[in-house]
Amino acid sequence: MTRPRATSPGGAPSWLIYCGNVNPHERLQLPLVERDLERLEALLAESVVVGDPYLDAVTTHLIYAGGKRLRPMLAIAAATFGEREASEEDLLGGISLELMHLASLYHDDVMDEADVRRNVDSVNARYGNLVAIVAGDYLMARSAGIAADLGTDVAGLMARTLAWLTRGQVSEVRTAFSVERTEADYFEAIEGKTGSLMAASCRVGAITADHDPAHTEALSEFGRCFGMVYQLRDDILDVIAVDNELGKPAGQDLAEGIYNLPTLYALRDPLVGDELRSILGAVLNDADRERARKLVVATDGVERTVAAAQRFLALAQESLATLPSDGLRQGFGSLIESLLEDLPAH
Repeated sequence: MTRPRATSPGGAPSWLIYCGNVNPHERLQLPLVERDLERLEALLAESVVVGDPYLDAVTTHLIYAGGKRLRPMLAIAAATFGEREASEEDLLGGISLELMHLASLYHDDVMDEADVRRNVDSVNARYGNLVAIVAGDYLMARSAGIAADLGTDVAGLMARTLAWLTRGQVSEVRTAFSVERTEADYFEAIEGKTGSLMAASCRVGAITADHDPAHTEALSEFGRCFGMVYQLRDDILDVIAVDNELGKPAGQDLAEGIYNLPTLYALRDPLVGDELRSILGAVLNDADRERARKLVVATDGVERTVAAAQRFLALAQESLATLPSDGLRQGFGSLIESLLEDLPAH
């Protein structure tokens, strides 16, 4: 089955998206990585197509819808430093990661009862929850199979990463609608759901390129910190963005009982904490969602969350300082800094 290559509204390839308001390749300044991602894009759909028209349509649904491709980008850049063309193993490592990420989206959309993903119908909305779950399982199996072909180190890493993803999801579900959710609960969830897969992305690249252990650890730590900043940014935007600026209503996490870090800080605010606590704890209608969101914004919760992101940024910069490639240090440093550029100043 042939589909047109997904593109952004401006006509660019679908993986040329924006972190902050900046094209990531403009920050990386590693043209070889950009070309490698073009090669990966063609291979990504092929990796899940089996010749069954129905299954192929389901498993490629979000692939053809486009997406950030941040994880393969991190993997390829970590492997090549942007100084050589990616090997087949480097590309397959990126594909394994992207398939695990896609599988998690299929499952998340079922849990969230989402109707839209990447500006198209979600898989569960189009094909039903059961098909979405099974298709997500299939994508996870393909991810594991590709990882196994790359060797025991990659296979073991992907298995551990899946365990972290599951742990993060369970932590989030366990504390849903709980105004007693702690900072430790929050960080456990985002490190599992976001940080672990970003860390694995950089580590897979280091493994397929056979980097030395010290550089492998440094790249892994950068990926973890990148994931944490990425999620902290997303959670800040959830409470300060204008409706539909993110493709969803502002304060959607509040409505769904996922109390992120700005909300946790606001709940402990001496002036508005009690009022906010009286609203939360259940599914919110639009009016209560907006009321709760404004209460969070009225506190220093956003500012303190920006400060938390800055701490992870500092850790990321420390890890980059040990790498031998000036180009990668500068590119990765610029990329993670771009995540915080349009947020309120701390």
